[in-house]
Amino acid sequence: MSQSFVFGWHTVDAITREEPQRLKKVWIQKGRRDRRVGDVIRRLDDLGVSWEQVHRRELDQRVNGVHQGVVAAVAEARALQENDLMDLIERTEAPLLLVLDGVTDPHNLGACLRTAEAAGVLAVVAPKDKSAPLNATARKVSSGAAETLPLVKVTNLARCLRRLQDAGLWVIGSAGEAGATLHQADFRGGVALVMGAEGKGMRRLTREHCDQLIRIPMAGAVESLNVSVATGVCLFEAVRQRGEAP
Repeated sequence: MSQSFVFGWHTVDAITREEPQRLKKVWIQKGRRDRRVGDVIRRLDDLGVSWEQVHRRELDQRVNGVHQGVVAAVAEARALQENDLMDLIERTEAPLLLVLDGVTDPHNLGACLRTAEAAGVLAVVAPKDKSAPLNATARKVSSGAAETLPLVKVTNLARCLRRLQDAGLWVIGSAGEAGATLHQADFRGGVALVMGAEGKGMRRLTREHCDQLIRIPMAGAVESLNVSVATGVCLFEAVRQRGEAP
């Protein structure tokens, strides 16, 4: 099984809790003595995972990013397939999914994963091509959400949306030119929320497979929001509505 590096305390902490079997070794910056470090070290010892304290320059050499003083070598997780997603949906009442179309920036992917996890999203779906990789940067920005929230990469997004519709989900796409606003959408049942890349938005074929298009009402002069911000706005409208559902 191939290996990769992840970094950041939220990410490493989440792996020790959710998928400890993936951990191979952890490097911790010398001089760190706070409670978080102590908690993680105790958990690593309990798990029997090798760890070592090293100078910061060694961590800087291992990863390209703000590592916060911790880097871990992990086994790559099994990639989830479209059929895995359908199995998840079948076992869940009124699932809420997030679909990302054309989001290519790992920072945006990580931020969307973090927001989606906080909103109770069942899984995030994205196309395999022209989509941000779930790399160390995305994992770090997700603050641990990437280790707990399934990310399903699909070969054909339009076909996947059709399967979601066949399974009873209502597909809602966000588009700036839509006539209906976010607050006019009904998120209380099984829903797949589709968000496009900032600027370009959803691809034409993706848009055509949406049951409804909605826009975020904008009061200021700014024409659009960053995709991760827009995702948060839409998802927490869904949270509000679903909390009020009988």
